[in-house]
Amino acid sequence: MRIIGLTGQSGAGKSLLASLFAEHAIPVVDADAVYHELLVPPSPCLEELRAEFTDAVLNADGTLNRPTLAEIVFESTDEGRARLSRLNEITHRYVTERTLALLDGYAREGHAAAVIDAPLLIEAGLHEKCDRVIAVLADREIRIERLTTRDGLDSARVTARLDAQPDVSFYVEHADILVYNNETADGLRAHFPRLLQEVLS
Repeated sequence: MRIIGLTGQSGAGKSLLASLFAEHAIPVVDADAVYHELLVPPSPCLEELRAEFTDAVLNADGTLNRPTLAEIVFESTDEGRARLSRLNEITHRYVTERTLALLDGYAREGHAAAVIDAPLLIEAGLHEKCDRVIAVLADREIRIERLTTRDGLDSARVTARLDAQPDVSFYVEHADILVYNNETADGLRAHFPRLLQEVLS
């Protein structure tokens, strides 16, 4: 089974591209969805996060307090970057294990291809499991506008999130295919058939 890695910058359009693969009957493992499933208590991953970042990252019902965790790890300081690195170290291990199990299932079902949709595909080492890696990129101003509209975040939080991510050169170095998506959703959709042919050839 051909494995396609899909990653890129926040607000660049990765989720839309993943949905286009799904529309063409290519199963997609959404790493964010896997992560959220792994955090349903009781959860070994959740317990490890609590031990690392204290009870402050848990709500009263034992679920993850995502806004509090985000404030802790997206702080633009050396300490914040160290905490983000530790968060990724913990979560990547659990997400990778579950992702590979799902891919094995798709292979047994006879699928010719499957997609791993993961913002941290490369950082987690999952790109090494892929036959082709696609990175979706867009101009920073466009990404800020999309994230502000989509997630309802203020500009300071959006800026902190983007500043914590790799720059374009990181994706140029690690991806096989770069998709620059400064267009509308219809523009990306129009280019998809050619991209699909390229990754499956």
